[in-house]
Amino acid sequence: MNFNSFHLDPIILANIHELGYITPTPIQKETIPHIQEGKDVMGLAQTGTGKTAAFALPIIQRLINGQRGRVRALVIAPTRELAQQIHDAFVHLTKTTKLRSVTLYGGVNINTQIKHLKQGVEIVVACPGRLLDHLQQRTVDLSHVEVLVLDEADQMFDMGFLPDVRKILRFLPKKRQTLLFSATMPDAIHQLATEVLHHPVKIKIGQVAPATSVKQALFPVPQHLKTELLIHILHQTPKESVLVFTRTKHNAKKVALKLEAAGFSSASLQGNLSQNRRLAAMNGFRDGSIQILVATDIAARGIDVSSISHVINYDIPSTVEAYIHRIGRTGRAAKEGEAFTLITEDNQSEVRAIERVLGSKLEQRKLEDFNYSKTAPARTLGSAATFKPRRRKR
Repeated sequence: MNFNSFHLDPIILANIHELGYITPTPIQKETIPHIQEGKDVMGLAQTGTGKTAAFALPIIQRLINGQRGRVRALVIAPTRELAQQIHDAFVHLTKTTKLRSVTLYGGVNINTQIKHLKQGVEIVVACPGRLLDHLQQRTVDLSHVEVLVLDEADQMFDMGFLPDVRKILRFLPKKRQTLLFSATMPDAIHQLATEVLHHPVKIKIGQVAPATSVKQALFPVPQHLKTELLIHILHQTPKESVLVFTRTKHNAKKVALKLEAAGFSSASLQGNLSQNRRLAAMNGFRDGSIQILVATDIAARGIDVSSISHVINYDIPSTVEAYIHRIGRTGRAAKEGEAFTLITEDNQSEVRAIERVLGSKLEQRKLEDFNYSKTAPARTLGSAATFKPRRRKR
């Protein structure tokens, strides 16, 4: 099967071929025909499965004929990186069609976005918060939207965006096509799906276990030695690009700084960065000038780099689905990858849950040349870092 099977406009097919796409991915095979028929779709698919093109291609086919200069398709994404990635895909796939798209997200000048909207666009890719800003300022009109896409819905839930999404829905026509994609399906997302989808086609793509091309290992370590062990592992490991996951923004920043101090080309990707610094980190990781990217789960949505040789869980994820989703970032494009997870004594329940789903015990590694017996540094009440009495003003 090739893309000709979808009977797409010759201009779209030419753009597909120019991008080097030959064979549709499983989610594209399953999803595109249903979207072309105008059906609502609920897709369970992980990042990297090709779902952006799965919804972008039939949307472009629909919009290529019809009225221009008004918003006819809306894609809502949880992060700026993912919104930009989706927008870039639309730009490439709409080349020479004269269809126009714009991204709406925070951290950049809203007036530039307003200028683009005034010039007339057919496709809007937005993060919920900034889209609400535009709606409140009446700088965007969603009354003509024909297709709504909610992408990475589980992350929108994790980031607390569902109330914003429900507010946005009030500005959309009741009669529309709605597509919802999520890597996982927590109860809140299932509830949202029942609210916004009408007799949807349900499509599940992906594995309940990681690809066989990913070798996994656990590294038991005391909590206070995690960063030191991570540095030790990285010094010993032949690697291309490494994606390190932490649970918090604070840890992402702290670990990246310590890796940099240890001589690695590294950067953090987390919500507190300015948009320019986030883009610089993403672009550096893609072009190889940054070898190690330390990120939270939320910030990492939108990273699509096929050459990641290692995924390292500095903090073990809280769910098995998140674990599988994380380590699925390596072992792609017919390459082998490795996934390492640092675990402490407090992580035994998470490890058991992962092994239960995988159906086998994970290898545990202990490095002979690493000193696991170092004691944690003592904290003293009188240290300048922990206690500074305030002088009373007279």
